[in-house]
Amino acid sequence: MGVNRMGGLLLLAALPFAAPASMVQRPVTWSQDGTTFHSVLVYDDAADTPRPGLVMVPNWYGVNAAAVKKAEMIAGKDYVILVTDLYGEKVRPTNNTEAQAAVKPLYANRTLMRSRMNAALGQLRAQAPSAPIDTARLAAIGFCFGGSAVLDLARSGADLAAVVTFHGDLSTDNPALAKNIKARVLAMNGADDKGTMGQADKFMDEMRGSPADWQFVVLGHAVHCFTEVGENSPGCRYDERAATRSYRLMHDWLRNAFADTP
Repeated sequence: MGVNRMGGLLLLAALPFAAPASMVQRPVTWSQDGTTFHSVLVYDDAADTPRPGLVMVPNWYGVNAAAVKKAEMIAGKDYVILVTDLYGEKVRPTNNTEAQAAVKPLYANRTLMRSRMNAALGQLRAQAPSAPIDTARLAAIGFCFGGSAVLDLARSGADLAAVVTFHGDLSTDNPALAKNIKARVLAMNGADDKGTMGQADKFMDEMRGSPADWQFVVLGHAVHCFTEVGENSPGCRYDERAATRSYRLMHDWLRNAFADTP
């Protein structure tokens, strides 16, 4: 019996076991027009199977620990995510006043925002030799200010399967750019978000004039910031139900876009 037990232990020792999941956080740095950008690539390296790549633009606080944590949650084993710096490495807002100052130049110059977003998309593609990215399956997701950024990426005519926005600003400097959209567009906003819902009619008119497969989803009783854990003010509040629903819609939208199915 002792011999059989030892043999069993030796047999178990010889069997291959999957390595535990490990989330990688890898810095990705580039320069454009004299500004250096510091982003973070996030993915699970327990397997090397190529998977879709996502450009993710956080809320107006930009790249910080909360944004990277959110990216890890979304990435799981499904995606490689570039948490994207659109401000430059020296700009890291710590309060709303600083965040408002950070986004102001980009809202004032949407051409600049589109240029920086296309550079970020190029940087995501450039990581494929060293990260498990399937460059035939790329998309972009954005939160609040980040929603504006990914919509502008789509409006630029970028070669993407999809863009998804969460409680994002829906405005544009040029509605005619919608004719350039190649990506499938999913926008999700809270029914009680007084800021972005005031842009909804113009946004839908813009999308009607585009060739895009698009959907605008209104989440009942939700206000701005519904995916932002910890936010709890009257106009900017985390809503677990709305967040859960919106993430499920995102996964479905991306899966269908990557598979090129309705």
